[in-house]
Amino acid sequence: MAIKITPDEYKIISKYVNDISGIILRPGKEYLVETRLNTVLEEFGCASYSEFFNRIKMDRTQTIEKKVIDTITTTETYFFRDKSPFELLKHKILPDHIDRQNTLKEGKGNVNIHIWSAASATGQELYSLAIVLKELLFDVSKYDIKLLGTDISNKAIAKASYGSYNKFEVARGLSKERLQKNFNQDESSWKIKDEIRAMTFFRKMNLMDPFIGLGKFHIILFRNVAIYFDQELRRKLYEKIAYALAPDGYLIIGSTESLVNDTSLFVPKKYLNSVFYQLK
Repeated sequence: MAIKITPDEYKIISKYVNDISGIILRPGKEYLVETRLNTVLEEFGCASYSEFFNRIKMDRTQTIEKKVIDTITTTETYFFRDKSPFELLKHKILPDHIDRQNTLKEGKGNVNIHIWSAASATGQELYSLAIVLKELLFDVSKYDIKLLGTDISNKAIAKASYGSYNKFEVARGLSKERLQKNFNQDESSWKIKDEIRAMTFFRKMNLMDPFIGLGKFHIILFRNVAIYFDQELRRKLYEKIAYALAPDGYLIIGSTESLVNDTSLFVPKKYLNSVFYQLK
């Protein structure tokens, strides 16, 4: 039987989720909490959300907190989502970046390509990037490639690192040609080939924490993430992203998103039907 959340319990749980992840659960999202967290309540033998919150406070191992994060932060993702950002990368951003690097290096040393998918979920976005690079560069060994994917969910990072997807997951966004070239079939699942996995690295990261030890990136993808945060947190996030972006780097956000009300640190630029941002 489904456990219903009371208005007072919803206020407590939504504040707790905001405290640990920055995600805002606005009024009217009670059904979302019930749908996603009811199984967690049952797993820990809680009959109400009040009892569940008390269990969380007593859990020094943070096991329940990790479960809450894994469950609440689950977002939809699929290979080559929205398509246009990957066309933008393949035909504009990556060629421009490589040309600029070649000019700076005067043919000496490998070209650096450092890209960060700041909310990589289960890895489809970063693997899509790796596939684009492989198609564009032919011999990736001639380049210094660093593709980093981060996410707040341990479960999502584990799946991304393993790189195995079911038939439904690979059917969304991948052409048959790309599937055959970049994946090995393993019974009922498809596993990304080692040469693609070797280009990527995944790690757990809460975007609310300081961006320590990340270095600078030539391209940052921050798509469909900021919509879950309030304006003040978005402003702070974009300040940190600006610091992590190389001076001539590129920021890509969701096609329906805008930086207009959140930050003045970036300048929008357009290529065909796509918009990207660079530092002022």
